Amino acid sequence: MDNGFSTRAIRAGQTPDPVTGAVVPPLYLTSTFVQDGVGRMRSEYEYSRSGNPTRTAAATQLAALEQGTYAYITGSGMSAADLVLRTALRPGGRVVLGRDAYGGTTRLLTQVLDSWGIETVIADPCEPAALEEVLRHPAPGGQLVWVETPSNPLLHICDIAAVSALAHAYDARVCVDNTFASPYLQNPLPLGADIVVHSTTKYLGGHSDLVGGAIVVDDEELAEQLKFLQNAAGYVSSPFDAWLLIRGMKTLAVRMDRHCANARTVATFLAEHPRVSRVHYPGFDSHPGHAIAARQMRDFGGMVSFNVAGGREESLRVAAATTVFLLAESLGGVESLVEHPAAMTHASVEGTASAVDDDLLRLSVGIEDVDDLISDLDRALG
Repeated sequence: MDNGFSTRAIRAGQTPDPVTGAVVPPLYLTSTFVQDGVGRMRSEYEYSRSGNPTRTAAATQLAALEQGTYAYITGSGMSAADLVLRTALRPGGRVVLGRDAYGGTTRLLTQVLDSWGIETVIADPCEPAALEEVLRHPAPGGQLVWVETPSNPLLHICDIAAVSALAHAYDARVCVDNTFASPYLQNPLPLGADIVVHSTTKYLGGHSDLVGGAIVVDDEELAEQLKFLQNAAGYVSSPFDAWLLIRGMKTLAVRMDRHCANARTVATFLAEHPRVSRVHYPGFDSHPGHAIAARQMRDFGGMVSFNVAGGREESLRVAAATTVFLLAESLGGVESLVEHPAAMTHASVEGTASAVDDDLLRLSVGIEDVDDLISDLDRALG
């Protein structure tokens, strides 16, 4: 942990191949491993669902970036979330989830895990009084506070240290979805969180060419439970996706610097545009969570959301009119994306307490020349 972030990103888990000296470790596209005899393993690996050297390398690399001890690489961000929930809770358990959370997480909890006996309470985990009101009523299957900071899509900011201290006072665990920030900007474990999850599809992969998820923890007992269920139920990524993730994480720092710089410029432009009614960006002094973000993040990220003056139809027109910003779901890739959350990523929560404004657009600001991004938005808004 003595090395700097980029050194860890490039070297952690990346020992040159001992046979050939290859600087980039091999991609192990194998389903099984030969044994020297019954019960006599040649290495720690026997079957790629249980363990694969490429997946191990990616886990070692990510754990170093998150300042954690144990990491697990899964087949998607949602499979990482499901693995956490089924490990940390039992039937009769409770999750505290914010209204402003990724629609897929809300869907998993309210339409899948509810039948498993998991209660979901929609409350603001960043508001101490609201959180304590929920936690002070014990749940026989345990309690978990699920935090997104910055949140999706409104970029609310949560004080991770404060939430963790309050949750632990009631024997509840805290899981932080760190996808929007990435480990380059924020490390929840040193701030007191128990679990960190990622959709590695996003900033960690960074090139819109893989689907994956990850979990990072420090607690040894929890780690063993995650490891057991990951193997037993098959929550694993393919070796190739793990290899793409390794490649992506090596350049995370330089990419995030450009994402953050471009997003700051884009947000400033939007805030001054007459056809934009509101901009959601934690880098502004006026943002309610700015002071917390400045304290627990190294920069303010590459995501910007804004409300379009004129309502739903005008926001849909703007989303369809951009050319540099591609109309697509997902985020965190080198290319800029625009989406309409109410009709796309958050359509599954329409009509519920977690529904988002229908004039809202979400931008994932890429690393293109920022002048081109501004010109594209200006044309679309006009």
